Amino acid sequence: MTGTSQFRRATRLDGIELSEIVQITERAAELRVQGVDVIALSTGEPDFPTPPHVVDAAHRAAREGATRYTATAGTPALRAAVAEGAGVTPDQVVISTGAKQVLANAMLATVDPGDEVIMCAPFWTSYADIVRLAGGVPVLLSAGPEQGFKVTPQQLSGAITGRTRWVMFNSPSNPSGAIYSRDELQGLARVLSRHPHVWVLADEIYEHLAYVPFTRFVAAAPELADRTLTVNGVSKAYSMTGWRLGWGIGPKPLIAAMTAVQGQVTSGASSISQAAALAALTGPQDLLAERRDAMQSRRDLVVSELHRAGMECLTPEGAFYVFPRCHDAMPDDPAFCRHLLDTEGVAVVPGRAFGMEGHFRLSFAYGTDMLQAGLARIARAVAAL
Repeated sequence: MTGTSQFRRATRLDGIELSEIVQITERAAELRVQGVDVIALSTGEPDFPTPPHVVDAAHRAAREGATRYTATAGTPALRAAVAEGAGVTPDQVVISTGAKQVLANAMLATVDPGDEVIMCAPFWTSYADIVRLAGGVPVLLSAGPEQGFKVTPQQLSGAITGRTRWVMFNSPSNPSGAIYSRDELQGLARVLSRHPHVWVLADEIYEHLAYVPFTRFVAAAPELADRTLTVNGVSKAYSMTGWRLGWGIGPKPLIAAMTAVQGQVTSGASSISQAAALAALTGPQDLLAERRDAMQSRRDLVVSELHRAGMECLTPEGAFYVFPRCHDAMPDDPAFCRHLLDTEGVAVVPGRAFGMEGHFRLSFAYGTDMLQAGLARIARAVAAL
């Protein structure tokens, strides 16, 4: 007798799938297995190795038996190190399995069905889906290249309602590389000061990859510190994406609520990854400037070659992405990205994944040789349009 089984997908997953960034990266990997020569410039992952002293610290921790559960909010040593760098107390810090889990913990801990979360488009693709999973409503404010991919105080003021729960800022930004100046942050803070029910999520994961002066949100608006969550981690600056280690810094009640969520999802982050992150934060820091300078050189190369190919592209102020307009002959971003992959074997991500059509994201977190080869192929694909 053959049994029957019907799978029922939860309604909270309506419209939510594997991110387009991951889909494209996996598609590029499949093509490589099939023998296709593909250059993937789609992933936000530095090509630098994890610093040797960080790997050594993880190895030492494992050998010395630091392989058991940690406190849900993180090891005391790592929480203290993060707190010291931020000028807060350890009970204002939660350590999580990547910065993405910090975001999810925050939304699940605070957002009720129908609550609104404001975010600037273009935004990192996971923002909207995480909000939807929590039952919230993403409110998108479009900020194109004509305004430097940054939302204005006027836009923010017009978007806030009685249901607004959070405003998300990502500076330096993925995918645009935009950085809000101190004055710009203070202008937004003046709007938020009139709305005490609205909290601020400042995603600063690319803090150490800034090519212009960078200001943390709480430094620009300390008066809003009691309703601000700062998100950061070791993935980008220290080339530790696979270690899955990030943290949130915020008011004690929020951190306690996020810790409660985390306790029912993953418990504490990996003990070995926490030992590695502690070594990253407390060890030599000279590599941060060295790697930032290398990324800036790559940025200049990419922007110059895209301009040479006749494409419009703002020079990013931080992170390791450019977000050019698609070519006028093919403004549809998914079609343009398929054209690059099908004709020249270059994988990039369409702008629709970031809430802004007519653009595409290219990561320059790759070696110069690969970037030059990929850019030459893009130039040929554009010339063929």
